Amino acid sequence: MAQIHPTAIVDPAAELDSSVTVGPYTIIGPDVIIGAGTTIGAHCVIEGNTTIGCDNRIFQFNSLGAIPQDKKYDNEPCELFIGDRNTIREFCTFNIGSPGGGGVTRVGNDNWIMAYVHLAHDCLVGNNTIFANNSQLAGHVEVGDWAILGGFTVAHQFVRIGAHCMTAMCSLLFADLPPFVMAQGQPAQARSMNFEGLRRRGFSAERIAAVRTIHKLLYRSNLALDVACTEISRLTESHPEAAADVQMMLEFLEQTPPNRGIVR
Repeated sequence: MAQIHPTAIVDPAAELDSSVTVGPYTIIGPDVIIGAGTTIGAHCVIEGNTTIGCDNRIFQFNSLGAIPQDKKYDNEPCELFIGDRNTIREFCTFNIGSPGGGGVTRVGNDNWIMAYVHLAHDCLVGNNTIFANNSQLAGHVEVGDWAILGGFTVAHQFVRIGAHCMTAMCSLLFADLPPFVMAQGQPAQARSMNFEGLRRRGFSAERIAAVRTIHKLLYRSNLALDVACTEISRLTESHPEAAADVQMMLEFLEQTPPNRGIVR
């Protein structure tokens, strides 16, 4: 049997692995599934069609799986998925998806999510990200692997945040933030690339050199975006080891809507 505190209320229809721990005064609804090794702190509410994977640490006072803050929502069967080995600190709010956005809010694996983080409906978060305190995502925001959001970062709805990027404290994102970019400001502006983060993740000198050239082409050469993309595509000739990084950047830029653009 799962280790459930006697003051917790767990619906009999909920599916909890026998190794799950549930703290005092927590409420878990009937459509919730929680995997092995996950611990739930005190005073949490986990509801809706919510699936939580294995070995997550969910601290006290979290609200997971509530209906979206979307006036169009009309009790459609939408979902929240949380992967494995995530840390979710106090007072976070993750909403289920909405019919207009695919119906799913999804959090990947190995994410470090600090206090007061809000993930609105239909947000898609990758793996190994860090969300500092009070990071706030509006609906339909996508966050790539290894992204780091500084405290009080706010992202407008439908914004995409690329892999390996980083925002400073109090950054305000109205446009897509390409992979590798470090941004700061209100609205956010590109300041550099996350070179130290790439080194810590084992990027070779050649790959980092390619990212440095990408930065110059996007932000220091006064090139139109389509021209910059053409020049970036040629980097695989001189930096073959960075082919995957170049491809990731090009795909991100190609998918950026012209009416939103990228952080400049």
